[in-house]
Amino acid sequence: MNGPLLAVNNVSKHFGGISALNQVSFTIKPGRIKGLIGPNGAGKTTLFNLITGIYRVSSGEIWFNDQSLHRMPPYKITRAGIARTFQNVRLFTNLSVLGNVMVGNHLHLKAGIISAALNLPWTIKEEREYQNRARELLKFVGLADCADFTAAVLPFGQQRLLEIARALATNPQLILLDEPAAGLSTPERVSLLNLIKAIRDLGITVLLVEHDMNLVMKVCDEIVVLEFGSKIAEADPETIRNDRRVIAAYLGEE
Repeated sequence: MNGPLLAVNNVSKHFGGISALNQVSFTIKPGRIKGLIGPNGAGKTTLFNLITGIYRVSSGEIWFNDQSLHRMPPYKITRAGIARTFQNVRLFTNLSVLGNVMVGNHLHLKAGIISAALNLPWTIKEEREYQNRARELLKFVGLADCADFTAAVLPFGQQRLLEIARALATNPQLILLDEPAAGLSTPERVSLLNLIKAIRDLGITVLLVEHDMNLVMKVCDEIVVLEFGSKIAEADPETIRNDRRVIAAYLGEE
């Protein structure tokens, strides 16, 4: 693919008289890690919700793989190749760790309700293949030894990893990570940085919302900066680090 994997074109979102996003545009090329940063209330999670179909754009368009996401429901967007995590971890806490990852796998199961209920041989084979895939993903994120635990008993940092594994189970081309380092210890943040790079090395493009600027500067190829719903900068990490508008947005300006 020569063009962008994701294209956000002049996207605005209004909630009544409040403008959450105002004509935001950027693109992401395949195989890149792009940061999306800005102060609280800048519109970052709103943009994630637009990309994944939870909200509808007020104006503008979002394209993925040259396909418009306009009015596409969330499950079809996931099936098209976009996965996400959330600011607040959302797991099936009563399911096992393995079961949570299997939920992501089941998006692609070919077996219907009747064939699954009858335990037909090809259905059993397909289920076993997806279970093996789920175990591989748990190993990838460092949770192989926790497969049979109930998700609720995992420490918070491991729950973050489990949510990433479940998102990867949908076989995405693009994964949206919404503040994955929030609440993590310093060693856990180092492991997360390496995991994000490993995800990119699998050929999966990453869009990252994160407040840990040290992590963002180390892992991202490019960064988009939002303030009050508008894009104020887009460049490589070093340029962003020295941009006066970005410094003012985060630190204030006399």
